[in-house]
Amino acid sequence: MEMTLRWYGSKFDTVTLKQIRQIPGVTAVITTLYDTKPGEVWSRARIREMKSEVEAAGLRVAGIESVNVSDAIKTGAEGRDRDIEAYIETLQNLGEEGIRLVCYNFMPVFDWTRTELARVRPDGSTVLAYTKEAVDALDPEKMFASIAGDMNGAVMPGWEPERMEHVKELFALYRDVDDEKLFENLKYFLEKIMPVCGRYDINMAIHPDDPAWSVFGLPRIITNKENILRMLRMVDNPHNGVTFCSGSYGTSLENDLPDMIRSMKGRIHFAHVRNLKFITPTNFEEAAHLSADGSFDMYEIMRALHDIGFDGPIRPDHGRMIWDEVAMPGYGLYDRALGAAYLNGLWEAIEKGEKRA
Repeated sequence: MEMTLRWYGSKFDTVTLKQIRQIPGVTAVITTLYDTKPGEVWSRARIREMKSEVEAAGLRVAGIESVNVSDAIKTGAEGRDRDIEAYIETLQNLGEEGIRLVCYNFMPVFDWTRTELARVRPDGSTVLAYTKEAVDALDPEKMFASIAGDMNGAVMPGWEPERMEHVKELFALYRDVDDEKLFENLKYFLEKIMPVCGRYDINMAIHPDDPAWSVFGLPRIITNKENILRMLRMVDNPHNGVTFCSGSYGTSLENDLPDMIRSMKGRIHFAHVRNLKFITPTNFEEAAHLSADGSFDMYEIMRALHDIGFDGPIRPDHGRMIWDEVAMPGYGLYDRALGAAYLNGLWEAIEKGEKRA
């Protein structure tokens, strides 16, 4: 595996490439062109500029997170073929620049949902948190307003203000889209892009829905082992794969995370590893990566990835805000750096244990 860190670009991220370069064991970033919109073509010039900036700092671009999928594609609305053609052109430009991994999601309206972005934990750190009862009591049109004050001036992925201004219209767009229709539209999209992925050896790695259940009655399909295996079978191409995110799949305590990893052998192209601490089955907060700080056995998650021969990029996912850092919630430097070191330590222990067995 290759340890990476997500980086939003020098114009948007409080964390610098110089700082990332100093995290032991981190050799690459997962990045994006953060100011592009769904349906917009990424030019080769901009991709090359971004890649050159990363390489000048002594790192490499291990993949993109995300090339966002438009709502027209997700709903099968008028304009989806135009947006798919733009997506294909972007993939071609990425391929020409030697970038072989794209993480994306197929979540309706809200890319991810939390009810708090700065819940204070007993140690004084702050974390993202979710309480189902709070969501159930909330008007979806007011969801953005309920968390906007805790964004520390950042633009959170999937919660762009210009997009949130049209929440009512977005809900109307998805009115007739159920799970089956969403699966159908995902299949249509994947079948259209697989030829360019094959041509440039680009792995598409779908990110799971977060949380792993319906929010505000919207369909959510990338939530469990059964559905992800269905997705892999319906477009049975090695370039159609998965971002295994322990924190997203792990929102459902019914998901056996190590078992899921082993069931997707050969199709996990990217991994996000983080920990959650559950208060109730639908009320959780994010934790430090350390197993003892949350509800997941992080050793078993990493061992499962090792057992299937995972050799792709991995990154510590959302971190706590610690040591008075002010940054995009979940994406500060300090706790993610600790997470990277911890995950590298687990991996080293697993490898050495295998050699001594």
